[in-house]
Amino acid sequence: MPQPSKTTHFGFKTVDEDAKAGMVESLFSDVASKYDIMNDVMSMGIHRVWKNAMMDWLAPRAGQKLLDVAGGTGDIAFRFLKRAPSAHATVFDMTQGMLDAGRTRAEADDMADSLDWICGDAMALPFKDNAFDVYTISFGIRNVTRPQVALNEAYRVLKPGGRLMVLEFSQIPNPAMQWAYDQYSFNVIPPMGKVIANDADSYRYLVESIRKFPDQETFLGMVKEAGFENAKYRNMSLGIACLHSGWKI
Repeated sequence: MPQPSKTTHFGFKTVDEDAKAGMVESLFSDVASKYDIMNDVMSMGIHRVWKNAMMDWLAPRAGQKLLDVAGGTGDIAFRFLKRAPSAHATVFDMTQGMLDAGRTRAEADDMADSLDWICGDAMALPFKDNAFDVYTISFGIRNVTRPQVALNEAYRVLKPGGRLMVLEFSQIPNPAMQWAYDQYSFNVIPPMGKVIANDADSYRYLVESIRKFPDQETFLGMVKEAGFENAKYRNMSLGIACLHSGWKI
């Protein structure tokens, strides 16, 4: 007897698990060329502050090997290498168009000897066990079909003593402030996406996907379930974004 299909969410829609990855890949292919500009406009540039705070907590060191999953256009990898010039970064993303957009950035030429660009699935990383010192994923894990599987894979490919860091949109603990943020998100960001990227639907999905993602404490439990120790988080901008950290001991 055939098993019923497992379902997941794509924004506020319910879809078959097997279909989500293709839908996400198509979405990011559509917006790749405008992705960095749109991030600046949507967050009023604050995403740069959050990413710098991520680097401050991470404290990159010379000689480390970074795997940046859902690394897209290279924002995190470039920041990491600027702080640890003799390190090496592998930018890993499911969308070739995002990787191609990253390769056209000036930083990519400057750091070419320290960078790899690989297309693939966060739930089935094509790397050996214990291969990396640092695993980062920035605004990407909420788009993974099964985030727990991605966290388990992160644990597998990190060396003992390796560090996980996840930067993701999250929930504001104050209901009134969350309401105000929702008004901005649902009423301003999709029309903005239409103007800048000629794509309102993709940015409506991005807003909806944030609301479907687990809150800070729930996600912290998932990090611990993957095996990470000394796991903790820090809210950014009152909880609009959140940094989760864990160690493979």
